[in-house]
Amino acid sequence: MKIVICGAGVIGVTTAYYLATMGHEIVVVDRRSRAGMETSFANAGQISWGYAGPWAAPGMPRKALFWWLFERHTPLVIRPRIDPALWTWLVRMLRNCTSSAYIRNKERMVRLAAFSAECLRELRAETGIRYDDAAKGTLQLFRDRKALDEAATESRILSDLGIPHVFLNRTGCVEIEPGLSRAPATIAGGLHFPGDETGDCHLFTEALAQRAMRRGVEFRFDTTIFGLVANRGRIVSVRTSRGPIAADAFVVALGSHSRELLRPLGINLPIYPVKGYSVTLPLANPDFAPRSTVMDEAHKVAITRLGNRIRVGGIAELAGYNLDRRAGPRETLVHAVSTLFSAGIDMTRARFWTGLRAMTPNGPPLLGRTAYANLFLNTGHGTLGWTMACGSGRLLAEIISGHEPSIDLEGLTLGEPDGRKTRSVSPASRPVVASTSVWRSYSNRRMAKYANAMRRTSGRFRPTDTSEATLKKEEPQ
Repeated sequence: MKIVICGAGVIGVTTAYYLATMGHEIVVVDRRSRAGMETSFANAGQISWGYAGPWAAPGMPRKALFWWLFERHTPLVIRPRIDPALWTWLVRMLRNCTSSAYIRNKERMVRLAAFSAECLRELRAETGIRYDDAAKGTLQLFRDRKALDEAATESRILSDLGIPHVFLNRTGCVEIEPGLSRAPATIAGGLHFPGDETGDCHLFTEALAQRAMRRGVEFRFDTTIFGLVANRGRIVSVRTSRGPIAADAFVVALGSHSRELLRPLGINLPIYPVKGYSVTLPLANPDFAPRSTVMDEAHKVAITRLGNRIRVGGIAELAGYNLDRRAGPRETLVHAVSTLFSAGIDMTRARFWTGLRAMTPNGPPLLGRTAYANLFLNTGHGTLGWTMACGSGRLLAEIISGHEPSIDLEGLTLGEPDGRKTRSVSPASRPVVASTSVWRSYSNRRMAKYANAMRRTSGRFRPTDTSEATLKKEEPQ
């Protein structure tokens, strides 16, 4: 079967690789010149199945209001704007901030993340792939006693889900991460997840793309996606800047931009772009730098060792598709790392980056089938795309190939409860002539709005405005 995958990030590439191993003919389309150049490029580097969980949690509305109004180094930034999609998404998220919803959604995310960790280990053994990877766990760090006491409730949930973890005092945290011994910040204690891993997502994505090519996968880079052509309940081709591409099946793995691509088809995905920031720093003194990932819970910032570099990532900025690099979030990242590991890093050579994560209001991603018989989703992974990539790619490959999925998909598919319901027009009620793209049939007003959004973003739908030379300047070494 010939399958077109829209998107060459870590989700699209893992999907392509697993489909190729099952004997399919694969074409991957992406507007960038290489794989993994969008959200996969410089994320926090943590592969944290033990730490996996939704942002929608009990107490989050109170914390979010405090961060937004009073905290200088806030992990949450909301840019108020007239955007119905934003406010609808926020309302859905608030509805999931209950204890029962949190436990239900965390179980779904852990189920997928744990399976993904298993797939990653198998893939690494099979291919020998390397990406500045390490398996030394995640330390969730609490700076005050109140936060540590609140973590006791989370610890009980972790135990119920069978997630290995250890409660630590300050001394225990320093034993796990000796670089904290000279931290000027107060450390009350932490939770250690020994099964978590770390690695450079961009290096992994490029390396796996090379292995996929050797299996016959075709990558069409520098190719803009304009829309999908539908006829009689099926997708017949994808319209691109280099002409239409016909196939038997299609996968949408475009992260935040999946929503805009599918809306003209009557599929309204419950996802929203949440901007994240990262700073990449060279090591100055390995003895006083993190050994693995330290999650600073006070600022929701992950500090990760990647070979001879430190990646500091975090912030949730709600500003639509805007990718401006603002000073405030950068200051928050610098503050977090400098108050914990200032003796181990070189701040004079910091590289700043930002990208968009596609987040659902309740946390779990969207996998599997749509109302169109040959159109499939692999999107909405939020901050855990790297953690869930291998598992999501393998599951979707199993679904498309007609195999029984390796894990239960409850809560991971489109149109399920808990804030994930989506209005999808039946293809039968929307006849579309195959020679006319749904994209063109959409209203001029919607098209203008979408075009404006695309001009403000560096998403995959248009040719990059950034030269290859500029990209190399931003690329962490």
